[in-house]
Amino acid sequence: MPIEDQLLSLLEQNIVYVVLAALLIAVIFKSVKIVSQSEKHVIERFGRLHSVLGPGINLIVPFLDKVAHRISILERQLPNANQDAITRDNVLVQVETSVFYRITEPERTVYRIRDIDSAIATTVAGIVRAEIGKMDLDEVQSNRAALISTIKNSVEGAVDDWGIEVTRAEILDVGLDQATRAAMMQQLNAERARRAQVTEAEGSKRSVELSADAELYAAQQTAKARRIQAEAEAYATKVVAKAISEHGIEAAQYQVALKQVEALNALGHGSGKQTIVVPAAALEAFGDAFKMLKGSG
Repeated sequence: MPIEDQLLSLLEQNIVYVVLAALLIAVIFKSVKIVSQSEKHVIERFGRLHSVLGPGINLIVPFLDKVAHRISILERQLPNANQDAITRDNVLVQVETSVFYRITEPERTVYRIRDIDSAIATTVAGIVRAEIGKMDLDEVQSNRAALISTIKNSVEGAVDDWGIEVTRAEILDVGLDQATRAAMMQQLNAERARRAQVTEAEGSKRSVELSADAELYAAQQTAKARRIQAEAEAYATKVVAKAISEHGIEAAQYQVALKQVEALNALGHGSGKQTIVVPAAALEAFGDAFKMLKGSG
């Protein structure tokens, strides 16, 4: 009997086992689901939510369970959006926003909202308009960090039922129309001019204060010098008075003679040629002074 006929006969005899083996392989293949680290799979049984498969090897009931949705859990960025808003002081601004989010509960995302990106973008636009409407333009420009934090918290609360997490919300730019820009520039220039005038006035005031302080210091030093000189003269007078009291008229004559000699010495050291006319009585007085000085020496 040919080999082909033998194989065919063997196959016909074991057809049931072959079919069972093939069915077993198919069942195993259908039962094992390998999920990537960046995904989660939503499993439905008879059209209803049954389970959510996480990363790794998972087992399901073949032919009853099926993978209805493959959801990426990576962080996503919505396209930058521009929307108009009116501040509390009635200034029209154009705000550019950017939002980052990721899906944390796929079963909520796929069964509660159809277009998640559009829903988040609409929610963000409404919250941005509402929050900017509570603030003046200056507050929007200066408190951008606080505004971003408020918008992020509000968006998180609004999309909590959709099974997503808002990781970042940014205000990239706050645009103004040309008329508003021109008005703000005029205001800025006026403020700069005012600050320059204030600085100049403060400098002039400080200069006057320093000059007054210098004059006061000079007057104090002059008064101090005069006081010291007066104290020295008073002390000298006191000493002379004491000498007169102790030694009589001779002490006074001695002091007068000393002053006369000092005066002559000063005249002798003067610059230029000098001619001095001295009365005869003065010469006698000078002679007596020299005698007294000689005697005292």
